[in-house]
Amino acid sequence: MIPSANHYWLTNAHVPVSLLVDPIVSSQDLALVDLEIRDGIIAQIVAAGEPRQEMPAADLPTVDLQKRLIWCCFVDLHTHLDKGHTWQRTSNPDGSFDSALTQAQADREQYWQTEDVYRRMEFGLKCCYAHGTAAVRTHIDAIGEQAALSLAAFKRLQQAWADRMQLQAVSLVSLDYFLTPEGEHLADQIAEVGGLLGGFPQMGADLDRQLDRVFQLATERGLNLDFHTDESGDPQAITLRQVAAAALRHGFSGQIVCGHCCSLAVQSTDEVLKTMTLVRDAGISIVSLPMCNLYLQDRNQSASHNFVQAVMGDQLAHLTQFQTRTPRWRGVTLVHELKQFGIPVVFASDNCRDPFYAYGDHDGWEVFTQAVRVAQLDAPYGDWCRSVTTTPADLMGLSTCGRVGIGLPADLIVFKARNFNELLSRSQFDRIVLRNGQPIDTALPDYAELDDLMDKSW
Repeated sequence: MIPSANHYWLTNAHVPVSLLVDPIVSSQDLALVDLEIRDGIIAQIVAAGEPRQEMPAADLPTVDLQKRLIWCCFVDLHTHLDKGHTWQRTSNPDGSFDSALTQAQADREQYWQTEDVYRRMEFGLKCCYAHGTAAVRTHIDAIGEQAALSLAAFKRLQQAWADRMQLQAVSLVSLDYFLTPEGEHLADQIAEVGGLLGGFPQMGADLDRQLDRVFQLATERGLNLDFHTDESGDPQAITLRQVAAAALRHGFSGQIVCGHCCSLAVQSTDEVLKTMTLVRDAGISIVSLPMCNLYLQDRNQSASHNFVQAVMGDQLAHLTQFQTRTPRWRGVTLVHELKQFGIPVVFASDNCRDPFYAYGDHDGWEVFTQAVRVAQLDAPYGDWCRSVTTTPADLMGLSTCGRVGIGLPADLIVFKARNFNELLSRSQFDRIVLRNGQPIDTALPDYAELDDLMDKSW
């Protein structure tokens, strides 16, 4: 449908108003526009049917999209490409967070040499690209010798994909690691690949000292920060608040992103307001991972601070006769409240086909669709589409990604859907992805590509 030409028009296209750099006046969420694509760049955007700066030649290809949706390409701010696609050889026996930790560690210790990591990460990037993602930030398990192995794979991929995908790496270790000489060396390794310093803070008497060290290392090397915070249903978990307090204590001028923040949703209003105030004052952005947290949260019936036990009390005691139970709490953080508080909110894909999340396909459309359903983003849709495009692009420092504007690369996704309801109701497997104005091959890689990496016992 889209011509493989250097110069053409796409007419009668619906573009979400919030994705337009220069919004065309519209009383709706969508603007009906004509776009001129020339040499891989968006040369003009005008209201459909309005006069154009330069009328097209009679033989210039023009495609009438009949009000179909055009989005910019997705930006995935929080992934774990190094863990991805290991489920076939190392699954999660009960779907719990504790088992995920154990199984992921076992898989890493047995299999994670550079070539294994490289090929699985590459497979994930192939999926990202085919679905229409232009930029990815991935967390990298980086304890001990694994850091050098996995970062070597990342650097190779960064170079190999430089013309198709913007890639960023974040270290993933417990924060006490940064109190050791190995932790300082890791900070240097991350600086060498232009990455971000990160890890998972855990509640404890030593947390402030650990955070102070992380902020010191980041400041000395000019690194931004990205943390996993409070990925549990424990209302006593407030590491997000302590990260914010540390940022203010250090006067940190870099960017900070905190992911998950699940426990915020099970705390009292007073506690939530204390945390959100500090988060806003510290300039922290939040990334929610709805698919993975749906999968992991509220599985452990014996958790001492389980939110369901707190709100249902004795009602659960009468259900102990059943071997399994339906989850009552679905793990998403307070995305509406955070956004209304002036805190940037992003949705991302997180894990994919590994012990932390058995499913997924690195698809930004699926992330947005599930976020709409889980977090009820549809009353109204507003500018939530920026949460998988513009906002994460800004947090990655990518000014030409995540938006539709004159002079920007024509990195676009054309859906058959004509509005949000149609977009969210079908799989959109037949989308067209344009990179620099040209349609790409959207065929997904075959899982068989990874068969030789899997334990043959499967």
